[in-house]
Amino acid sequence: MKFAKSILFLGVILGMALACQRALSDAAHQYIPQKSAVAANSMVVTPHALATRAGLDVLKQGGNAVDATIAVHFAMAVVFPRAGNLGGGGFMVIRLGNGATDALDYREKAPASAHRDMYLDSLGNVIKGLSTDGHLAAGTPGTVAGLIAAHQKYGKLDFKKLLEPAIRLAEEGFPVSGAEADRLNSFQSAFRKFNAAPNPFLKDNWTAGDRLVQKELARTLRLIRDKGLTGFYAGETADEIVAEMHSGGGIVSHEDLKNYQAKWRKPLIGQYKDYKVISMPPSSSGGVALLQLLKMVEPFPLRQWGFQSKEAVHVMAEASRRVYADRSQYLGDSDFFPVPIDSLLNDRYLLKRMADFNASKATSSEAVGAGNFKISMESFETEHTSVVDAYGNAVSVTTTLNSNYGCKVWVDGAGFFLNNEMDDFSVKPGVPNQFGLVGAEANAIQPHKRMLSSMTPTIVEKEGKLFMVLGTPGGSTIITTVFQVFLNVAEFGMDLEKAVNAGRFHHQWLPDLIMTERGAFNPATRQALEGMGHRFQEVERIAVIKAILKLPDGRLHGVGDFRNPDDDARGE
Repeated sequence: MKFAKSILFLGVILGMALACQRALSDAAHQYIPQKSAVAANSMVVTPHALATRAGLDVLKQGGNAVDATIAVHFAMAVVFPRAGNLGGGGFMVIRLGNGATDALDYREKAPASAHRDMYLDSLGNVIKGLSTDGHLAAGTPGTVAGLIAAHQKYGKLDFKKLLEPAIRLAEEGFPVSGAEADRLNSFQSAFRKFNAAPNPFLKDNWTAGDRLVQKELARTLRLIRDKGLTGFYAGETADEIVAEMHSGGGIVSHEDLKNYQAKWRKPLIGQYKDYKVISMPPSSSGGVALLQLLKMVEPFPLRQWGFQSKEAVHVMAEASRRVYADRSQYLGDSDFFPVPIDSLLNDRYLLKRMADFNASKATSSEAVGAGNFKISMESFETEHTSVVDAYGNAVSVTTTLNSNYGCKVWVDGAGFFLNNEMDDFSVKPGVPNQFGLVGAEANAIQPHKRMLSSMTPTIVEKEGKLFMVLGTPGGSTIITTVFQVFLNVAEFGMDLEKAVNAGRFHHQWLPDLIMTERGAFNPATRQALEGMGHRFQEVERIAVIKAILKLPDGRLHGVGDFRNPDDDARGE
């Protein structure tokens, strides 16, 4: 009897100890998002407080902005699985404290066995869902290669240190937020369609505070930490990716993984009044489109007209209409298609594009079309982080799986979701993708080609000094959101928090309408614009900006977007 009581007592003590250990671990991983922060030395703005913390910890250890960005993005692969990733890709724009700039393209690639008609039926019609859901929708991932390439060129701390926060979060788990619980619940049927148990994401009902433990992902992160590129693109992880492909009809192969390389590119740089704008070149359309938009509206008195006046909205929408028409025709992976960047950004061409602008009437998108200069036609859910360190280095980086949780395929054994970026190609010229974007030959599917993106990581200088770092997720609305938030500060005199939180609108040529956030326009403005021939569609939200502004006194103001409950800005 005494023995039994002793065993019971020991069991109670052990249970209490385990509960205490769990409580302490949960306390370490608790987070309350902070939307706005001002700091003297450095700033990190991410979609999740635990990722922000990982980046700040690296800065406190003496790391630079690139180190912090790397730590953030490995942590994001754990705590923000709907978009943070190992199985996707992205773009990074860097401005060093001395003013030097660089751009890194680690966009996913089409596998070697991909072909232009792979999502069409025998009659040449697009097979619904084939390029968005399931194994065949995945391109070759670039995130790991990109983060390693960034560290090799600009990293300061030991690479292994940068993965420790992510490994710890994956191994020990963390309590999910209410927003993430809701998202996980809404995709349970898709998860179950393409994945079998055991799987940490399969659960009858997620609630805020539930613990997400990802042992398989922790193991993969350790392999990357210890073996670098070969920890992901070869060996066990590569075997698991290819096995997953074979299980569901996907086509990413060992050779595709082995041959993937991130690519350093020359940033696109343009001038808007007193501002120097540094952004991403193709295979992103973001930099070209942003610079086109700014040049098109520069001659107009936006400041005099005022924020969301009918005049300002009208000219901005008309510029967007023309820019997205050009995007559909001329933009793609510049390694495969001669993207006419110089022509698209030529001042005379842009003036010509706005020559038929009517100040009192909307132009029909059908009449606009793409620009008519001649070129040689050869056989064109995301997340963002902005970081500034104490050395004056700045990083703007956007990465993605495309849709929430990508193609919904979780790599069995390796613990991460794969992208569905193949949908960002023109699966059939003239047929819109899931974001309503239309493409042509420039963005047709070819083996090893990078699909076109709207991601627009951007850094802005004023009078030779760092001024702003910004970017956003949001599919086709990314470009117009970066455009508007910058103008909110530069033209409409808003502080950064107001600029980020102000109502937004979007026009992308086709469909021929202005998309607005609910309540963004006052009724009189909307009525006036409708009288000019504009049509409207209301949506809940447009994009989710993360931005940093350097204040006149030298301090840094970081802002996360209220549209994502988990956005977080912190500095020191």
